[in-house]
Amino acid sequence: MTPMTSSVTPSSWQDFRAAEPAFADAAQKRFQQYKHHVLATLRADGSPRVTGLEVEFRMDALWFGMMPNSRKALDLRRDPRFALQANPGPDAEMADGDIRVSGRAVQVTDAAVLARFIEEVTPPEPFLLFRAELAEVVRTGLDGDDLVVQVWRPGHPLRTLRRGADDSPVRES
Repeated sequence: MTPMTSSVTPSSWQDFRAAEPAFADAAQKRFQQYKHHVLATLRADGSPRVTGLEVEFRMDALWFGMMPNSRKALDLRRDPRFALQANPGPDAEMADGDIRVSGRAVQVTDAAVLARFIEEVTPPEPFLLFRAELAEVVRTGLDGDDLVVQVWRPGHPLRTLRRGADDSPVRES
């Protein structure tokens, strides 16, 4: 798998759902199992910052709301790149797999969109709202003895990679 680069054109959640509806549904369901997730942003010096975050799926988009002067909001306003890890849950089983998304968080300033979000969610105010533009969605899970990794990137078909517990090479299925 290649790392996310600036040449990747991010896509909306709606684009992701149109391209891979079953995978998008599974990812959304996994995020909706728990309220809190883990957001990674970049500090001014380029080092990572990891913090908790609640997400919303509304209006065909993935949204992040946060306090205006929170460190994560300041990070995203300066550098919109992010990675978001779904809450792994209460135990080590992770029966529904591990989901993470990465991309760019775009701050929303459109008054009509903000009003609609406030009407639907009733967030604590004041707040900043960001819409996720996806560069990659990854699901990792187990199938028997195989570790299965599904990877979606805008403009590319869904890839499924399998790795056994031995030294055999990764297989694409």
